[in-house]
Amino acid sequence: MPTDGPPAKFQKTALTAAESSKSTTGRVILITGTGGFVGFHCALALKKRGDGVLGLDNFNAYYPVGIKYDRVETLERAGIYTFKADLNDRSFVDHVLKEYGVTHVLALAAQAGVRYATKDPASYVSSNVSGFVNLLEACRFCDPKPRVVYASSSSVYGLNTVSPFSEEHQVDRPASLYAATKKANEMIAHTYNHIYGLSLTGLRFFTVYGPWGRPDMFAFSATIKIHKGEALKIFQGPGGSELERDFTYIDDIVTGCVAAVDKIPESVKGTAHCKVYNLGNKDPVTVTYMIECLERAIGKKAIKNYVPMPPTGDVLKTSADVSLAEKELGYKPTTPLQEGINKFIKWYDEYYKEGLTKEMSTYVPY
Repeated sequence: MPTDGPPAKFQKTALTAAESSKSTTGRVILITGTGGFVGFHCALALKKRGDGVLGLDNFNAYYPVGIKYDRVETLERAGIYTFKADLNDRSFVDHVLKEYGVTHVLALAAQAGVRYATKDPASYVSSNVSGFVNLLEACRFCDPKPRVVYASSSSVYGLNTVSPFSEEHQVDRPASLYAATKKANEMIAHTYNHIYGLSLTGLRFFTVYGPWGRPDMFAFSATIKIHKGEALKIFQGPGGSELERDFTYIDDIVTGCVAAVDKIPESVKGTAHCKVYNLGNKDPVTVTYMIECLERAIGKKAIKNYVPMPPTGDVLKTSADVSLAEKELGYKPTTPLQEGINKFIKWYDEYYKEGLTKEMSTYVPY
């Protein structure tokens, strides 16, 4: 694991949290996880339209932190301040919510990764369960209470075999501890909605990819392997069946997150809003097809090594039914996979033009 600190090129600016929270829309949004992939992109989109945006991230070292600091440095140049703090620091979370008049929380911070949960299960409970409860506790004592949009995951569908996955399907058979913690988020959200009147929207993300992505996810890690001429480990199901994923481009996910922020009603005393939506591409493809898209964009063939899927939490297929999000959020994914991969590779080549690929090569779980 890398050291938990910023690289030398990370330069703190003179930006203050007060400046970052200034809004022309009446919305002041705390985004947890701004050092992360989705949080970074959502922060830029919300700030661009005039919302006050504050970030919070603990910069954990699940994957190399250099890219997290690069994301945050980019955000600061856009006028977005990120606190380095942990959600389990209750007094600090209380302070931020009240001091800056936060109206909305976009809760995207989490200990990510399906397979890593078999190595460090306690980190998932601490971040995804305890941290989430701590955040909602802080929200319920605010007056007025912030509206909360939070990240769930397609992984909650677990061992479900009915496709495409609908919000109406049962999600009580998780295939990983990560999935169990995200299902716990949904149940905790329902509890805080029922008892305290918090307004909450959960978003089940389906396999997000794109520029500034996570190096532990397949599109990114496979790109590193292809560039280095190393074999990709490709999991297969029973009988050599191929895994399928509903790969969803980051811009489409961001439009769904922004729509959820806009549509969520106020937190109230008594019955309040509590809903969950799928955000996916609704067009699952095989992992092999994803590799073909990468090969075309990179201009180099991958070395493929097919192996049986290990019992570490993966599932055979994900497929999103997004009809509810289309109806109620106006969500409509528009980015074909090859187009999204082309954009990702263009960013990747620019980001690593100085030969920085080595930074990420220490953490490629495939």
